[in-house]
Formats: sequence, C-alpha cells, structure tokens
Amino acid sequence: MNAITKIADRDPYARCIQASKRVRWDIDDDVIRGRRFDAAHKFLPGGLSLADAFTTLSADEKRFVSQIQGRTYANVFGLVERFINAKILELTHDHWFGDQVALEALVRFSDEELKHQALFRRIDMMIGDVLPDGYRFDVDPNAVAHAVLGKSTWAVLALTLDIELFTQLHYRQSIDPDAELSGLFKDVFFYHWKEESQHAILDELEWVRHDAGLTAEKRDRAVDEFIELVAAVDGILQAQAKADAGYFAAKCGRGVDEAEARAIDAAFLKAYRWQYIHSGAQHPHFGKVLSSLITENQGQRIQAALATLQ
Repeated sequence: MNAITKIADRDPYARCIQASKRVRWDIDDDVIRGRRFDAAHKFLPGGLSLADAFTTLSADEKRFVSQIQGRTYANVFGLVERFINAKILELTHDHWFGDQVALEALVRFSDEELKHQALFRRIDMMIGDVLPDGYRFDVDPNAVAHAVLGKSTWAVLALTLDIELFTQLHYRQSIDPDAELSGLFKDVFFYHWKEESQHAILDELEWVRHDAGLTAEKRDRAVDEFIELVAAVDGILQAQAKADAGYFAAKCGRGVDEAEARAIDAAFLKAYRWQYIHSGAQHPHFGKVLSSLITENQGQRIQAALATLQ
C-alpha cells in the first residue's frame, strides 16, 4: 500500500479526490457523443414529472410535459450550481494555508461544477432545437447567486447538501430505471450523478466543519435563513410552473380552457415542489445530518415551513 492510498483510507477528502479522478468525464466525448434529442421520447420520468397529476392530458401530452419539465430540470441545475460553485470557492480560503488535500478536493469540486453548468447550457439549447419556440426560463443565475450568498454559510451549505442528495435520489430511483426515457437525457444525469456523489460528501464535511465554529445564537439565525432560502426557491418554482404551464397550453395543439389551465399550472407546481424541495427534505441522510446539528425546536420550525409548501 503506497502513501497516497494510506492517506485516502483515513481521509474522506482524499477519497473524494481519488473518486473524482476515477469518474472524470468529458461533455462531448462521453455524454453527448454526437447525439441529438428526439421529441418521440420522454425526458423526465413520471416519478419526477408526476405525470399522473396531469389528469386531463393524453399520453402524448404527458410526454410533452415531461420534455418541458426536463428542460426546466436542466436549467434549474445550471442555476443552483452557480451559487454552489461560488460558495465552494469561498470555502477554499479556509484551507489555503492548512489542509492541502481538502483544498484540492474543493478545487476539483469547483472545476466539476463549472463543467456541469456548461453541460446544462448545452442541453437547454439542444432541447430547444426539438421543442416548439416560446419556452422561457427567465431566472438570472447571477442575481440568484448574489441573493443566496447573502445568507450565512451554514444556511447555504444546508441548501447545497439538500440539492446534492436529491440529485442522487432522482437518478437512482427515477431516471435510471425508466426504460422509456431518452437515452441522451438519461446519460446527462448518469454522468452528473457520478461526480455529484463526491460533492455530497464534501458538502457534508464542510457543513459539519463550519457548524462546529458557530455559537448557538448564530446557528439559530442560520436555521431561519435556511427556511428563507427554501421559501425563495419556492418563489422561483411558482413563477416557472406558471411559465411552463402557459407554454404547454400555447403549444399543445388544442384549446385549453381556464379551469384546465389552472389545473395544469397546479400540477406543474406540485411536480416542481416535489423535485426541488420535498424530495430533498425527506431524504433520510439529509434528515440525519440536519437533526444532528439543530435542536428539536429548530427542526419543528423547518417542518412547519415545509408544511406550507403543499
């Protein structure tokens, strides 16, 4: 056993470096491989799109919904990875003159997040080539990043771990098992999953490390800021659900009356809240880590806030 292997055996940061080197991939050579999207395929599985909630739609229309949601799914990940990357780069400062293994792990994390953002920009354009014109995702990732990074590091890392964990859950439980899904779309999130697996470990390590230096008062305020961040995410989801429902109604090829339009809007919002809020909040490991850092009262405040987003 060489020295590097010995370090990796006892250092989770070193293990993340080894895994990062082992699974590293290229956007064109490994993921896209000259392929295009095909509108005959679903882009997002029913377990995420909640297709059954769209009770008035035909099978073909539900496939169109999955494609709209798939495009938004890629755009949301591109959005959140902007602030995640900025926070990770900020955290490297804590390791500049200390643990160089931890520093390398976080620098690799940042490099991979930049690649993921580039991938999702490509995917948005490629899906746009096969879907009707008129789709809109008007959220400014830089404005969102500025707003998120105005909150405490504790709150941002809580949200980040939540996101990284539900990424894993979505791929394993919904995307990978769906045989009817676009092969290209599935590969995008297969390769994304391979690198996000390390990111979730690093998020937890940095969150716990940061938490250890907080006073009880600062942590209590950070819990409130985490709740505020979740509410801000929900605001983005409400706006995008309305935009995507309007796009569907305009491009589905038939008339949609006011009552059905409201139902479609509600179904989009239900799906987006499941995808980006509740699936992460209900993740067993996220709950385990969160509960180890907060009091029972603080946990009740978080659960009460989540209960309003139904």
